[in-house]
Amino acid sequence: MDFDVKQEVQNFYGKIAKKKTCCSCQEMSRVQRNYDGEYLENIPEDAIKTSLGCANPLVFAELKEGETVLDLGSGGGIDVLMSSKFVGKTGKIYGLDMTDEMLELANRNKEKMGVENVEFIKGFIENIPLANETVDAIISNCVINLTEDKVKALVEAYRVLKKTGRLAIADVVSLRPVSSEIKKQAQLWAGCISGAILLKIIN
Repeated sequence: MDFDVKQEVQNFYGKIAKKKTCCSCQEMSRVQRNYDGEYLENIPEDAIKTSLGCANPLVFAELKEGETVLDLGSGGGIDVLMSSKFVGKTGKIYGLDMTDEMLELANRNKEKMGVENVEFIKGFIENIPLANETVDAIISNCVINLTEDKVKALVEAYRVLKKTGRLAIADVVSLRPVSSEIKKQAQLWAGCISGAILLKIIN
């Protein structure tokens, strides 16, 4: 490829963070379907408007009071801020993102919500800046597909999980291999198509 995938993704999501919106009325409806009822309660509007996820990983994560949680690719902070309600004051949730603009937006949303058990950190999901066996649960919402090295990202996730930890991923998958031509298109990487994970169906 004649482009840097990380740089393309950073540029794409940095622009969204600056605009503080990515959602048309139809996409806002999608966000509301992903996060029904109590999930969106007290969440800042800018976090909702910049939500780029494809589902709700918290449904599978089953977060508990007092747990330490990591969100891979936290964006504007919607999943982190929602998680903060479940882990409570005795818990902690980290939001990891590589884009400065998204981190700035997420921290503003954190201040608006007034939560103290949240920390947004800069880094790459292939090189998580946390110690071994640090977290009880990892969540990720439509982010693993954005990396070229999915194996390294998952190895890192395993490294920082406690032995009894769990992983809850919501992501885009492909039913057939993505063509080499599609993988060469920078915009389709940022749009969650080129890096979609191949779903292998076993009969």
